[in-house]
Amino acid sequence: MLAQFYPPIVGGEERLVQDLSRDLARRGHDVAVATLLHDQLPRFEVDQGVQIYRIPSTARRAAWLFSEPDRRHAPPWPDPETVAALRQVVRQHRAEIVHAHNWLLYSFLPLKSAGKARLVVTLHDYSLVCAVKRLMRHGRQCSGSQLLKCMRCTSDYYGSVKGLPILAGNWLMSAAERAAVDMFLPISHSVAQGNNLVGGRWPFQVIPNFVPDTLGAPQPFEPAYAAQLPPDGYLLFVGDLTADKGIEVLLQAYAGLENVPPLVLIGRRHASQPLSLPPNVMVLDSWPHAAVMEAWRRCSLALAPSVWAEPFGLVALEAMAVGCPVIASRAGGLSDIVVDGDTGLLVPPGDVSALRAAMTRLIASPELRERMGQAGQHRVSEFRASVVVPRVEQVYRALLGQQDEMVGQSSLAPVDRRVL
Repeated sequence: MLAQFYPPIVGGEERLVQDLSRDLARRGHDVAVATLLHDQLPRFEVDQGVQIYRIPSTARRAAWLFSEPDRRHAPPWPDPETVAALRQVVRQHRAEIVHAHNWLLYSFLPLKSAGKARLVVTLHDYSLVCAVKRLMRHGRQCSGSQLLKCMRCTSDYYGSVKGLPILAGNWLMSAAERAAVDMFLPISHSVAQGNNLVGGRWPFQVIPNFVPDTLGAPQPFEPAYAAQLPPDGYLLFVGDLTADKGIEVLLQAYAGLENVPPLVLIGRRHASQPLSLPPNVMVLDSWPHAAVMEAWRRCSLALAPSVWAEPFGLVALEAMAVGCPVIASRAGGLSDIVVDGDTGLLVPPGDVSALRAAMTRLIASPELRERMGQAGQHRVSEFRASVVVPRVEQVYRALLGQQDEMVGQSSLAPVDRRVL
């Protein structure tokens, strides 16, 4: 696995790479992870059978390049030190499959032609066509790439000094990526469409993110977190409290409701985006995952009103896993998860009136919420690790020409394959 960050540096993508690596190791594969070296973390360790190599990067030495010192990402071009370190790890493990997840891929591309490893890339965002990775411009979905427009956008996002080099690097390396990758794995149909894979000549399969088979079961958590919550039955939003996540739309919709349960927001505030909170709204800082799952368990309604095309929408799955109906935007990967009228309701992104009407409808009908909650729990079974990880294995086997030998075997049968 190639991932620029790996736990204890935590995010949705990092947790997915860790879960996939651990699950593949449990299923009999020889799994290593190459990730960027960060201060205070060991250069090598073993995590539940997964060998983790934290490798150097020339770019990370220039601390001024990064807005978050603890998340110094890979540049969108081959990094000399990283290329050299990856060469050693690939040779040591005799990797048959290299499975990349972000821009760290670009430091492997110079090594691809010299080895026999097949290259798989999971697309967690829109980086194949967008250097900002979000396909958003001025708060709206971008209509497509154009040189001058992209130059302004990347300069606004990364700063004038870094924007143009990042744009040029991503544009050049994306072309090399398309030529070298043996299989793209976009995590949703939206990601496949947004990266121009649909109708193109590049091989891809949509394989979604997954959740542990145990998700939804009670987990130990610090009771002090639950003590901050209002009585059961509140409405809940989990995520960054930003415009892209639809927080402004949600607050406007909620402000127009009367005699309704409290609204709880769990997530990071951003100083650049101050919030004007209507009455009966509670804001809690970022919580550990077990405490968030308990918050989902106690709420009556989950809200995911993203304005941008979320590549996936893991929070919707987490809410559904404990039987909570979801109101989400009909945008991005959320449309792959929430079945409108069955597991929840889908509304047009940014539509305050539609969101308010959906909230009113479900708040007024406990029976409908109960039915949708049960349907959601059934829907989550399609995204469990025991269902999704065998699909990833099948991609590996097909690329290695092992399809025939798998005939008649259970999809859960472990096969010795080396995955980096």
